[in-house]
Amino acid sequence: MLGKRHHFNPLITPQDIKPSCNDFEVIGVFNAGATIYQNEVILLLRVAERPKPEKGWIHIPILDLAAISKSNKYPIKIISFHKDKSGLETSDPRAIYDEWKLYLTSISHFRLARSKDGMHFQIAAEPTIYPQNAYETYGIEDPRITKIDNIYYITYVAVSEAGICTALLSTKNWQKYYRHGIIFHPMNKDVVIFPKKINDVYVALHRPDAAPCTKPSIWLAFSPDLIHWGKHQLLLQPRETKWDAERIGAGAPPILTKHGWLEIYHGVSKKYGYSLGALLLDKNHPGKIIARSPKPILFPQEDYEKNGFFANTVFTNGIVQWPDEPDVIHIYYGAGDTYICHVAVSLQEIFRSLR
Repeated sequence: MLGKRHHFNPLITPQDIKPSCNDFEVIGVFNAGATIYQNEVILLLRVAERPKPEKGWIHIPILDLAAISKSNKYPIKIISFHKDKSGLETSDPRAIYDEWKLYLTSISHFRLARSKDGMHFQIAAEPTIYPQNAYETYGIEDPRITKIDNIYYITYVAVSEAGICTALLSTKNWQKYYRHGIIFHPMNKDVVIFPKKINDVYVALHRPDAAPCTKPSIWLAFSPDLIHWGKHQLLLQPRETKWDAERIGAGAPPILTKHGWLEIYHGVSKKYGYSLGALLLDKNHPGKIIARSPKPILFPQEDYEKNGFFANTVFTNGIVQWPDEPDVIHIYYGAGDTYICHVAVSLQEIFRSLR
């Protein structure tokens, strides 16, 4: 691996988060978007929670649209299954299938965390952004933050019976948030927006589901207004013999370096699990690949990465650079779908590792 994990890892754990409901438990805080605002590191945490367990039963939390009101900001209805129910598939801890229908075993929202030093965080006592509409009844997941012209744009995954979509939020002050709706239809996730226009258009990386034709891959898309996306083109595919053999997806929004756009992305393989690597794209033509990691720059090694709600996982949505330390990137990553962790890596280390 490159860089050095912080000795405080994990920085944030489920025990640090107050559940949104008294009869819920937080099972994971992970995959946070990251940025800097007014000299503070801002993390927009994904918080996964569920009803407290009951022996012999599986309780599924779903947003209750009919019960949303000013006095009931977090309305949830519970669907319960006995574990012995015929036709129930429970091999993946994140989801169950009842015959053909998919349910998630937890529901996620976003919680704001702030830090002066990037290591010690003050965490909001209540959800900052909660599921709100018919496309979010199974939760909202994996926020990614891009700052453009003093506006912070947040792409996130909206999950419901209708499928897995990507939606867009924006804020200027981390107090008021504006929803712009779905920008990539099902099944699409891992959407990151570049922090400036390229050739007078906005650019995004995204990951459509192309099964059964091919494994999940990274695509490019272009937009005049951040809402309407088109001119899609395939950018990057998994490599059969490498650390990213099974699936890939964008991580944090790309950062501009003297060598081009640097993208930290995730890949999956049987050997490494979910790992992180780097991709270098041409500054003016992001569809041109300059270099790519032959080996992961970070892969599960520590107990908190090899174990957890979903084991053998390191996954990032957020990277920051301090103005006085431009040659180092600070990667905030989810470990085991349970914790928020940190690793600092010099850009030179990354560039030397690329091929």
